[in-house]
Parts: sequence; structure tokens; C-alpha cells
Amino acid sequence: MFTVHHLGKSQSERIVWLCEELEIPYELKRYTRDSKTMLAPADYKALHPIGAAPVITDEGLLLAESGAVLDYIIAKYGNGRLTLKQDHPDFVSYLYWLHFANGTLQPVMGRNMILNRLNPPDDNPVRVAQKARLDLAFDLVEARTREAEYLAGKEFTAADIMMGFSLTTMRYFMPYDLARCPNIVGYLARISQRPAYRRAMEKGDPGMALLLT
Repeated sequence: MFTVHHLGKSQSERIVWLCEELEIPYELKRYTRDSKTMLAPADYKALHPIGAAPVITDEGLLLAESGAVLDYIIAKYGNGRLTLKQDHPDFVSYLYWLHFANGTLQPVMGRNMILNRLNPPDDNPVRVAQKARLDLAFDLVEARTREAEYLAGKEFTAADIMMGFSLTTMRYFMPYDLARCPNIVGYLARISQRPAYRRAMEKGDPGMALLLT
């Protein structure tokens, strides 16, 4: 049985959403964060040595890392859906934005989250540099969503699924005001209306307010 081990408010929401978009059969096992520490429970940490989300199990295989899990599911169950082939005019854009989420946006949000917890002075050079880097990353997404309906171009792809978490649920951990990014807000309105997204969030994180603005 193909199982998605979903930790609430985590990158594993990408995998639940992906499975709903592909309409593939899967078992969903939900795990709740500790209410005080917001860390994963012990039974989730025991799934994989690094203890991070997402984790899937499939016919004896255990796999972590959302990008790797996404690639695995698309390769095995996708039948060419949600990805673009090399000869597609938007192929390079698809690759860029697919990897931008965990290659650029997610790391810089994580660094700013840690700095916020350490709370150095506002003029601390590291804090200033990382805040500027974060703004630049959001500026790039804002520019892209101004010129294209979806991140790869005209088609909704796995790149949108990868970016969705970073632009929404990740802001529970690293707040970011999207008032300066009206095109991102419009983009989030588009992707959040997808029935598969709604099903995924209702199944994975029922009752959680969706940070779409």
C-alpha cells in the first residue's frame, strides 16, 4: 500500500496535494505536532533518520525529501501529468520554479525564521542581509506571477505544488506580509480554488486556516 505520512503544517502537504491532483489511491496517515514545541511527535521522527516531513512508504520503499518524493510519484504514477517535457517551450521555466521552492525560497525563509527567534537588533548585518534576500525572493515570485498564470507558464504543474507550501503554510513559521505582493495573492487565489488543493488541505490539515493573503 502506498502511504503518505503527513505531519501537520509541513512540507508533506505538497505530497497530499500531488496525490489528489493525480487522483491516485493512497493511504493518508496524519501526525500532529507537539502543541508546545511545534515539533514532530516521536512516532513520526522514528520513520526516517532525519525525522523530517514528508515521508512516504510504498511496497517496502521508504522515501523522504519532498522534491524526491514528488519526482518519484510523478515517475511511477503520473503518466506524464503535471510535468513538462524537454521540447515544451516552458520546460526551462518549469525546472527553475520546481527547484526554486526548496533551493531558494524555503532556505531563506528558514534562515529568517531562526533569526527572528534569536532576535538580534534590527540593524544586525546578518539580519539585514537575510531580510533583503527574502524580499528579493518574493520579488522574483511576484514578477513571475504578474507575467504568467502559473509558474511554468500557462499550465498548472508540479512547480506550483512545490511552491504552494512556501507561499502559504510556511508563513505560520516565518510570517511574511503579502500586501506588497498583489500578484502572488492573485496567484494563490487561482491555485487554491483547485478542487484537489481543497481536498488535500481538508484531509491533511482539517480546520487549519489557509494563509492565502
